[in-house]
Parts: sequence; C-alpha cells; structure tokens
Amino acid sequence: MLNMDFNQSVSISTHRQSWVTSPMPGVWRKPLAREDAEQGHATSIVRYDPGASFSSHGHPKGEEILVLQGVFSDQTGDYAAGTYFRNPEGFSHAPFSHEGCIILVKLHQFQPDDRAHLTVQTDTASWGGTESVLQRLDLHQHNDEQVFMLKSQADVELDLSNALKGLELFVIEGELFENQQLFSQGCWIRRPRAAHRYRLGPGTRVWIKVNHLS
Repeated sequence: MLNMDFNQSVSISTHRQSWVTSPMPGVWRKPLAREDAEQGHATSIVRYDPGASFSSHGHPKGEEILVLQGVFSDQTGDYAAGTYFRNPEGFSHAPFSHEGCIILVKLHQFQPDDRAHLTVQTDTASWGGTESVLQRLDLHQHNDEQVFMLKSQADVELDLSNALKGLELFVIEGELFENQQLFSQGCWIRRPRAAHRYRLGPGTRVWIKVNHLS
C-alpha cells in the first residue's frame, strides 16, 4: 500500500519522482496513492511514450483522468491536453497515444451510485467569473463530492473551508501557497480537511476535489 491512510496529509512534487514501469511497454507511472500493485484504489501520473498502448480493460468503481500533456486516445476519440473525463464502472477501453501524453489518473474511487460518464475540454469550456481575478470551472458533483478547476489572473486568496471531508489538489501550472508553504507546477496534495489559508499566484491553474475521502 502507498498513502492509503486518508486521515494523513500527503504532498508530493511529482517532478522529483522517477518513472516506474507498468505491465505494458512504453507506459510509465509515478504512483501517488495505491491500494495494491495492479488493482484497487490508485492515483498516479501516467506517461505514454509515442505509439504506446494498453490492452483493453475496464475499471471497477470508475476511472477519472485529466490530460496534462499531449493527446490521449481510445476507441471513443482523441483527447488533447486540458481534457477531463470520467468513465464509470462498466465502461472498457483500449487506450493509446500516437504522439505521447502525460495524464493524471484516479482509479476505483467513484461512489457506488455515481454513474456519470462525461468529457470536458477545459481549455475551451465556459469558465465562471471571467471578469474576476479568479475563474472557476465546475467539472462534476455527486452528493457532497465536488470536482472543479480554478485559474487566477493575479495573486488571490482561496476559501476552501467547505472541504471538511477531504481535499485533493493538483497544480497544473503556476504556484499555490498553503499557509506559507509553496507548491509549484506538478505538485499533488491530499488533506483530510482544508488547511487554514490557500493562495494562488498569478497565472496559476489547479485541479481540485473536495469532500470525497469519508
């Protein structure tokens, strides 16, 4: 097991991690949290080398992906950087990448009655607060769980006080401050609840999930 105690705070600078092999050639991983070697709850950064592919498979309790770089593909289409999607239990695919890609992947983490199958291209979606220094794009909500992205035009404080049942963040670009600690691009953070203060630096974009750990 790796980082499976959800009452413990975890933060990882993924740029400092080494890539480790997967069962398929040309597919590499940086594990962030993992229940078992090849099954169960998992959160990872995954890299597909150009031309790499994975055999057809399904995902009990769902699959959640954010494409960070390149183009990720399967039989349903091609998904460029910035695409967020959710594949519920019962969906199967054989993913590949012609040009190579890097993705944030969360497996086996859907709530039992969450059957949402969705795709959002966040770079072209309509963000809220376009006249504000802080813009928000809601991606998914089920019961108390919420998934959204924020991007800042200037230095701005965040109110995440509603994250009483878990908080998870990934810094896509820019800088995030938790209290006085700096987290830069590629940092993944998981907390049992929100800390006291969060701040985004100018030009920062973060993926956030709240109230999903209990």
